[in-house]
Amino acid sequence: MRTAAETQVRRPSAVRALTALLAVTAAATVVVELLNWWYAPEQGFGLAVRTGWAMLRSLGFLVLIGHVRRGRTVARPFGLILAVTTVFAVGRLVVPQAGVPPLPGALGFALLTGLCAAVVWLLYRSPALAGHLVRHRPRLVIDRSGFSFREVPPRRPEASGWLLTSRVAAFTYSPLMLVPALIAAGAVLDGRLVAVPAVLVWFGAGVAASWAVLFCTAFLMRGRRWARGLLVAVTAIVLAVDLPLCRWLLGVDGLIRDGGPLVVAAALALYGLWRAERA
Repeated sequence: MRTAAETQVRRPSAVRALTALLAVTAAATVVVELLNWWYAPEQGFGLAVRTGWAMLRSLGFLVLIGHVRRGRTVARPFGLILAVTTVFAVGRLVVPQAGVPPLPGALGFALLTGLCAAVVWLLYRSPALAGHLVRHRPRLVIDRSGFSFREVPPRRPEASGWLLTSRVAAFTYSPLMLVPALIAAGAVLDGRLVAVPAVLVWFGAGVAASWAVLFCTAFLMRGRRWARGLLVAVTAIVLAVDLPLCRWLLGVDGLIRDGGPLVVAAALALYGLWRAERA
């Protein structure tokens, strides 16, 4: 027989199910990437970078588990962006440059896609999770007892879920630019010295994008309308810089594999702004 205290702290079954699903998805991400690496016809520098970046997403699922267990509101947009970009990050490695994908990799990708779809479905369709994911991150509070970190109600009106989605999507711009820039650096090591200035510009643009997004989203969460237009402009500049460099230094294959996920992230960010405007 459970006590009243035990019943009070017991999480809903949907939370426990989602936590287990996220753990399985994190493990599946690692397994599928290892399968792709094992069956890849050419295990070069570019594949190693893309595989490492995709495997890092398993850590993202572990971070998401923490947000879900703590009932944080950011879990929904973070989970959506993580699931979508994981599918693209893994999918671009399943398809080889020539021929058909190996059967183990294709089956693993199908399984991972189903797991990511289930994660998104639970996050956005479960009433129990909707009632659970309502808490905000702790903040530094100064009072008579001293300094402490605890949850406090936001001082401004709560940002909509679509604005949070745009914010999380925009924060992926920088890593999605730096990964192909690092791959292009391998071309410099292969003797393409003419690409050195372009690679340096690419790295610089990736770092600058992170600061620009941080500035935009800080005011976006405060309800500044001009910040929406600025984020749209930053998105356009990011695409204008990244996609041509992908095409020039990495070819059509690199444009699809590395430019595609950035286009998806940009589309989610812009769609979130549009939905928030209509809400």
